[in-house]
Amino acid sequence: MALGFVSFVLHAHLPFVRHPEHPHFFEERWLFEAITESYLPLIGVFDRLLDDGAPFRIALSVSPTLIAMLEDDLLQRRYLEHTGRMIEIAEREIVRLRHDARFHPLAVAYRDFYRDAARTFEERCGRRVARVFREQAEAGALEPLACAATHAYLPLWKTHPPTIRAQIAVGAAEGRIAFNAAPRGMWLPECGYFPGLEEELSARGLRYFIVESHGLLNASSRPLRGVYAPIACPNGAAAFGRDPECSRQVWSAEEGYPGDPAYREFHVDAGHEIEPALLEEWLPGTRGPAPIGLRYYRVTDRRGGPKQPYRPEEARRRAEEHAADFVAKRVAQAERLAPMLGLPPLMVAPFDAELFGHWWFEGPIWLEGVLRRIAETPALATMTPGDYLERHPVLQCATPAESSWGRGGGHSVWMEGGAEYFQPRLRRAAVEMSALARDFAAAPPSAPAGRAVRQAARSLMLAQASDWPFLMHTGGAVEFAKKTLRDHLARFHYLETALRSGNLDERRLRAIELLDAVFPELDPRLFES
Repeated sequence: MALGFVSFVLHAHLPFVRHPEHPHFFEERWLFEAITESYLPLIGVFDRLLDDGAPFRIALSVSPTLIAMLEDDLLQRRYLEHTGRMIEIAEREIVRLRHDARFHPLAVAYRDFYRDAARTFEERCGRRVARVFREQAEAGALEPLACAATHAYLPLWKTHPPTIRAQIAVGAAEGRIAFNAAPRGMWLPECGYFPGLEEELSARGLRYFIVESHGLLNASSRPLRGVYAPIACPNGAAAFGRDPECSRQVWSAEEGYPGDPAYREFHVDAGHEIEPALLEEWLPGTRGPAPIGLRYYRVTDRRGGPKQPYRPEEARRRAEEHAADFVAKRVAQAERLAPMLGLPPLMVAPFDAELFGHWWFEGPIWLEGVLRRIAETPALATMTPGDYLERHPVLQCATPAESSWGRGGGHSVWMEGGAEYFQPRLRRAAVEMSALARDFAAAPPSAPAGRAVRQAARSLMLAQASDWPFLMHTGGAVEFAKKTLRDHLARFHYLETALRSGNLDERRLRAIELLDAVFPELDPRLFES
C-alpha cells in the first residue's frame, strides 16, 4: 500500500467560438492554440505512458462547448489551415533570422513543432481530438468527468433552479456521449459551489465534485482529515478539496515552477515585433500587433529586466528537475500526513488543462516526468476521485461551504468589470426561457416552433458561460466578450418574440442554428419551473 496518493484532475475548457459567416475569425485561434500547445502534447504524454506500460490514472474533464468545437468539421478544417499558415510564418522567420544565431534555431524548431502538430492531428487523431481522449479513457488511463454545459458559474444561478438543472443535465449527457460512458463526477466551473447544488448532481447520477480548499475546510462539520480525504454531503455526493501544497508549487507567482528563469516567456511574442500590415498578410483576421505563438525569450527574471533568448534543452532539464522535486515533496508530505490521518492522504491537484503547454510551455514535459516518477516510487501512486470512492465508500458527513477558486474564494470575479450590467438581463432571459419551455412544450421538436424553443435555450445557455464575465474582469478581450454576450441574448430575444407573435422567420432560425451549433439533443423542457 502506498503512503499517499496524488489525484491529478485536469479541466479542459474553452468558450464556444465559431463564426462560419467569416472566412477568418481571430478568436477561433484560442481553440487552435490550445489544440497545438496543450491537447496534442497531452495526448502524446498519455500515449507514451500507455505504450511503456507506466501505470497512471488522471481525471479529465472536457467541457461540452470544447467538445462541440473539437468535433466540428468547419473548425477542424480551419485548424489545419491555421497550422499551415503558422508553418509558413515560421519559414519566413527562418529566412528573416538566418544570420541571428540566437533565434534562428528557435524559428526552425517552431516550424517543426507546427508540422508535427498537423501530422498528429491528421494521423493520430483523425482530426477528432476528443475521441482520442475517449480511447485513452477506455484504455484505463483517464477517468472522464462531466462539466456544466456552457461552463456557467453555477452559484450565480442558485435562485433559478431550472438553469442549474439544464446546465448540469446537458453537461452530464454530453459527457456521456463524448466518452461513451457515464461520468462519475463533475467539474464545477471555477470550482463554484453552494450548499444544495449536490442535489442536482445526484439527480443526474454524479457521485462527486471538486471544491476549493476553504470550501472543504469550512464545511458544516470540520473535516477530520482536512483536504486529504473527501466528505459526503447529506445526500451522499462526495466533495473533494484541492490540496494547497500541490497547487502552490505550480500556481504560486512566487514559488510556482512556471516562473523559473529557464522556461519560455509567454508574454513576449514575436507578433508584437512584426509590422501590423505584414502580420495581417501572414495571419488573416489579426488586428494590429498581436501574439502569434512564436516566442523567442525565456522568463529570465520574474522581477523584470531584459529577457534572454530561450534555450529549449535547458528548459527541458529544468522541467525534469522540477518533476523530481514535486514527487520528492509529495513523498515527504505523505510521510508526514499518513501517521496523523490514519490512512494514506489523497492529494488532489486540479488544474486547467491549458496550463500544460499553452501557458506553461514545458508543462507536458513536467507532467510526464511526474507521472513516470510516481510509477517508479513505491510510496506514491496516482488515483482518481472515483477510484478513491470505490476503496473508501464510507465518508465523514458534512456540507461544504459556499466557495470558488476565484479571487478571495467568492463570486466577485463574475459579478464586476461590466458583468454586473448583464446579470439582471441574463436572469430575466432565464425566467422568460422557463415560460417558453412551459408554453411551447407541446410543439413537435422538428417543427419550426419546436426548433425555435430549443434554439432559444441554446442561445441563452451560451450567454450564461462564465467566460464572458471573466474576460471582462481580467481586461482580456473585453469588447469581444460583451459583443458575444449581447449577440447570444439578441438571438434569444428574437426567438422569444417571434414565438410569442407567431412571426417566426424560418430562414433566420436556420441561420441562428448554424451559428450556435451545439447540443443537438437539448430538451428545452429542462427549463420548466
